[in-house]
Amino acid sequence: MENLRLNVPLLRRKVPNLTSAARSVGLRPATVSNLCTGKISVGRSEVRTLVALASLAQCTLDELIIRGETVEMIESGIKTFDLFAPIAKGGTVGLVARPGMGQLVVLAELFHRLQKEGYKTILLNPKDNYPQLSDVESEVEIIVSSIAETFEKMKAIGVNHDVLFAADRSHVLTGEIYELQRNLEQENIQSVTTFLLDLKGLSVDEELPYGPLETLWQFDADLAARHRYPAVNPIYSTSSITESTHIDQTHQSIYKRAQKYLRRYREIRSLVNVKGIAGIPSSETEVYHRGERLEAYLTQPFYVAEEFTGQKGEYVSLEVTLKDVRKILDGGMDAEPVEDLQFIGKL
Repeated sequence: MENLRLNVPLLRRKVPNLTSAARSVGLRPATVSNLCTGKISVGRSEVRTLVALASLAQCTLDELIIRGETVEMIESGIKTFDLFAPIAKGGTVGLVARPGMGQLVVLAELFHRLQKEGYKTILLNPKDNYPQLSDVESEVEIIVSSIAETFEKMKAIGVNHDVLFAADRSHVLTGEIYELQRNLEQENIQSVTTFLLDLKGLSVDEELPYGPLETLWQFDADLAARHRYPAVNPIYSTSSITESTHIDQTHQSIYKRAQKYLRRYREIRSLVNVKGIAGIPSSETEVYHRGERLEAYLTQPFYVAEEFTGQKGEYVSLEVTLKDVRKILDGGMDAEPVEDLQFIGKL
């Protein structure tokens, strides 16, 4: 039962406005979202939920549920993404952030890194004018202005190349993204990984802002305010990769352990802000200090920001990230100042 997952592309194609549709049949959008990313496993979900989704998609349960298929990960060299919410190749990534949290820098950085590995990059211009997109545009090979143009470009290059495609939520709301994905499927083009962002920042207030996703990156106001970039919340960001039974067991073990540590660290940090470090039980100080170091380690210098930060961009493989995180959680960095772990690559 643990090797089952939802057929997210089918659900995305069949039920474009999933938030409203889910509510109409008594399903919580958050539950549907967690099923799509794998945070809730299909094998442990309620039968009535799966039946309701199949009914919405007008398909059978056999069509809705995929058995035993692996999902390939795109390794970005960005520690927090690869550890907690990796990119599912050929899937859809949703960035949930308000303006100023760094989502555009993250997108520009990903394009910069993955173009070096042979990926082709396409940006669909939003309907309104957003001058801040210039940072992303400088890292994109192909900029298009319509869904029709996007489809033609993808048909031309998607057969021989892997493609990274970015679009604003405005194209999701009109249904154009679903139309594009449907047309790509009909052409049997499966090499496109899609990134959806929200330039207006309204997605933060929505339970299912982009419909079904393979990966969700939830940006965090507290991390952004404290300049802990990339400011992506490692607790609420999810991926079908890390929730899959096919994930490497070492990765799964360290990912879950680190997430548990950071969740407790955040709780203790709230108390420390009020009472000071002396005001928390001695039994919690170890968790606090290691969580503090882990949070610092998960910051990272970006190549596209070198001109502004004066720091050289760093690539850290998943293998090294897992080794370093385990060392922090095991106490191997307890004697090191927190400041020495901020904005570095590997330990």
